[in-house]
Amino acid sequence: MIITVGNIKGGVGKTTIAVNLASHRATQGESVCLIDADDQGTATLFTEIREHELENSDYTCVAVRGAQVRSQGLSLSKKFDHTIIDCGGRDTEAFRAALTICDVLLVPTAPRSFDFWAVTQLTRLLDEVESVRDLPEIYAVVNMADATGTDNEEVKEALNDYKQIKVLDEMLVRRKAWPNAASKGLGVFEYSPKDAKAVNEFESLIKRIF
Repeated sequence: MIITVGNIKGGVGKTTIAVNLASHRATQGESVCLIDADDQGTATLFTEIREHELENSDYTCVAVRGAQVRSQGLSLSKKFDHTIIDCGGRDTEAFRAALTICDVLLVPTAPRSFDFWAVTQLTRLLDEVESVRDLPEIYAVVNMADATGTDNEEVKEALNDYKQIKVLDEMLVRRKAWPNAASKGLGVFEYSPKDAKAVNEFESLIKRIF
């Protein structure tokens, strides 16, 4: 399965989700290729830290840019159980290429107006993609959600207006465990001390996707 984690708005936690997906499936004994299609290269940096901390590589990380994401992604997907593509937070050639080959598009969005408004621009891009292929399964997940208040549910309700996108009930709340784990090259489910709430939220997302 090819999963693209992307949005045309930066700062919504795409890479954090992508590297956690990759490391989780790898720890389950599945073969995983993580394609870093973001010019910032954060997924590659995370993987380097992880390899240093764990003294081994439990998934393969490959940096691919631009239109090559399509050809390289298709080729790599034949060799691995899962191929996860981490795209930058813009309408890029790499993101468009990923959309032409993925089975699932996971769209993280934060419960803030500017992040939500970007979804409108994303749906216009999806209209273009639909002119050349059937759309992949598209899931929106509220990421960096507020622990309290009504913003999360309001954003989910508004997202339901976009018929191309399935809004997941599962949410990932903003918790310190996420950046703390990432700084060690670890998934939130591996980090100690364990944040049970963060782990449960992530595992609920994993069950939905896989």
